Amino acid sequence: MPILRDFFIKLSENQLLNSAAQRYGFKLGAQSVVAGTNIPEVIESMKELNRQGISCTVDNLGEFVYERSEAIKAKEQILEVIEAIHENGVEGHISVKPSQLGLDIDYDFCYENLMEIVGKAHEYNMHVNFDQETYARLQPTFDLMEKISETYDNVGSVIQSYFFNAKENVEKYKNFRLRIVKGAYKEPADVAYQDKQDIDLNFIEIIEYHLLHGKFTSIATHDHNVINHVKQFVKDNNISKDKFEFQMLYGFRKDMQLDLAKEGYNFCTYVPFGSDWYGYFMRRLAERPQNINLVTKQVFNKKTNTVLGVAAAAFFLGRLTKKNK
Repeated sequence: MPILRDFFIKLSENQLLNSAAQRYGFKLGAQSVVAGTNIPEVIESMKELNRQGISCTVDNLGEFVYERSEAIKAKEQILEVIEAIHENGVEGHISVKPSQLGLDIDYDFCYENLMEIVGKAHEYNMHVNFDQETYARLQPTFDLMEKISETYDNVGSVIQSYFFNAKENVEKYKNFRLRIVKGAYKEPADVAYQDKQDIDLNFIEIIEYHLLHGKFTSIATHDHNVINHVKQFVKDNNISKDKFEFQMLYGFRKDMQLDLAKEGYNFCTYVPFGSDWYGYFMRRLAERPQNINLVTKQVFNKKTNTVLGVAAAAFFLGRLTKKNK
């Protein structure tokens, strides 16, 4: 499994494949895991989920942002999404990546972009989640959340259970709404657990802590064992269903998403949209290779290869080409 995980992470970081995927992705079946390429399409996807009792958090996909113009373009699109959610009366909030909004360019520039987004969302009583990425961006993202929370109360972030300092951070930021995840990047052994059992154990412990002590907990997992554990834990500890939600990714385990919503649990689907879907999808497979099985039937197309097949073939072809040079 570690080899497979590393393989998908390598794929996610390949800018050449990312560019190719943007051109051909929806011909290869990417629509099974992405809710559209534009705002009207994602709003329709959200409406359909809402009709089934499911809320949404919207991710404007984007990778490798190193120019101010690209960050400003991303900010403007996110502001349009916020307006569209409000105008259409759909149930949902926003997830943003600080790197897409300029964190790798300039901290203050990123802060200004985030302040504008959070301020607009606050007007409509809408939550904004600051997604976490690599370890190098971990503390800067928390710092941005804390600084902006001095002005607005509609911000939260993510705790990744593979980091050694995850427990420390879940305690430090317990007064924020937090999404608890395992983590989807390749991190070195001096900052993150490498063994799946260690990550899983930490994941459960962090979930339990925030359920007992935190503001609101978003439990992001496709693992039915974790979900069943949480169901029993909240029952045993008399934790109200209003204190947490389950989250899954758009296109994954659809039947379980519907079942949990029908059982009366708060459920939120992570809804990505845009043409820049490739890195996002590869990290989902790196995070939990079992996800391959969840989407294989949806991604197969008799006229084309799968997204995975094309990506893998291109990746190994690139490696071979380099070796032969």
